[in-house]
Amino acid sequence: MVEIVDVKRLHVDTTTTLIVMEDEVDRLVAAWRRERPDLDVEPLEVLSRVSRLARHLDRARRLAFSEHQLEPWEFDVLTALRRAGTPYQLSPGQLLTQTLVTSGTMTNRIDRLAKKGLVERLPDPSDRRGVLVRLTGEGRDRADQALAGLLDQERAILAELSGAQRAELAGLLRQLTAPFDNIPG
Repeated sequence: MVEIVDVKRLHVDTTTTLIVMEDEVDRLVAAWRRERPDLDVEPLEVLSRVSRLARHLDRARRLAFSEHQLEPWEFDVLTALRRAGTPYQLSPGQLLTQTLVTSGTMTNRIDRLAKKGLVERLPDPSDRRGVLVRLTGEGRDRADQALAGLLDQERAILAELSGAQRAELAGLLRQLTAPFDNIPG
């Protein structure tokens, strides 16, 4: 016996307790299958959802960061330094690698964060021409608070999934992202 409950197009099959919800991507895929039956639109079923989820995650990130007066790029730099461990410092080159921006962009970001008192520049003792970027106490506090806020937002996004489902999803997404993360240069 199949019981259909029309709540946000939720369909419950009581014989298997399978819950299937229709979303915007289902409607998009159905429309493309109708209009272009000659094309295999299956990739849309996965990647359109990833894209939509990325937009929702971006909104959640911005909300979490704005509560701590941070922009997403500021959070990225501050948390790269925080993850480095004591004394919470990296070279600008190491920050480039972790945040995937150009050297000019990184210089501008370091300048802006230093002006706000969230990082400081120090001479690199191993390279007289180099500098190190170190997290200040205020920068560390803001990074820690914003991370806690972000994790609350992300837990809410993942709340519908069990621990096993989250682990499976993380593994599947890792398979898709690893080749991009391991491209030289």
